[in-house]
Amino acid sequence: MATISSAHASGRLSARPETIAAPKNTPPGHHALELGRERDGIVFVPPGLDSTKPAPLIVGFHGAGGIASQMLDLLAPAAEARGIIVLVPESRGPTWDVIRGGYGPDVAFIDEALRKVFRMHPVDPARIAASGFSDGASYALSLGVINGELFDHILAFSPGFMAPTRTEDTPKIFISHGVRDEVLPIGPCSRRIAPALEKAGYDVEYREFDGGHVVPPEMVGRAVGRFLG
Repeated sequence: MATISSAHASGRLSARPETIAAPKNTPPGHHALELGRERDGIVFVPPGLDSTKPAPLIVGFHGAGGIASQMLDLLAPAAEARGIIVLVPESRGPTWDVIRGGYGPDVAFIDEALRKVFRMHPVDPARIAASGFSDGASYALSLGVINGELFDHILAFSPGFMAPTRTEDTPKIFISHGVRDEVLPIGPCSRRIAPALEKAGYDVEYREFDGGHVVPPEMVGRAVGRFLG
C-alpha cells in the first residue's frame, strides 16, 4: 500500500518525469501496473515510440464503479494514432477518494503509478494531461487544477463538480457534456463549471453534444487534438 503523506491528503502529487532515473526500453502494448491487489491499473504504450524521445502522457480516471479498461477503451484509439502513453489507474474504492471523504489513498496510489510510468518510458513534462469521464472527469478537473505544474491540460468528459484544495498554474481545459445527460445533468454541472473556470482565468474549450451520459469518439478526438496542439 502506498504511503499517504500530508501532501496527498490535500490532493498534491510529487512525481515528476525529470526526477526519475533513465527509463527502460518498454515494449508496446498493455502493461498491468502491478501495484494493487484487487484494484490496480493499466499502462498503454502505443507502437512506434522512440524509447529515447519523450512522449506525451494522458492519465485517465474512470467513472464511479468503473475499471481501468473502460477508460482505456475511450482513450486508446486516439492515443495509438497520435503516439500518446496512457496511464489508467483504478480507484482504491468504488469511486475516487475525494468523493468518498477526502483526498489521500487514491492520490498516493496515482503518485506511485506515475513514478512507475516515468521509469518505463521518457515522458515529455510539457505534455501531460489529466482526463476522465463522469466522477473521473470531476477528479481530473480537481487534481488537474491542484497540480497545474504537472498537468498542462485537463480533458473532462461529463464532469459533475470540482473540489480543489488550491490551484497551481493554469492548465488548458477541455470539457464536453451531453445535453440529454440524466446521470449528471448538464445545467448544474458543466454549464456551471465551464463559465466559472473561464472567469477564474483558465483557457477553456467547452463543447455540448446531442446525447446522454456518454463520451462520443469525436469529443475524445477533439480533446486529444487540443492537448497536442
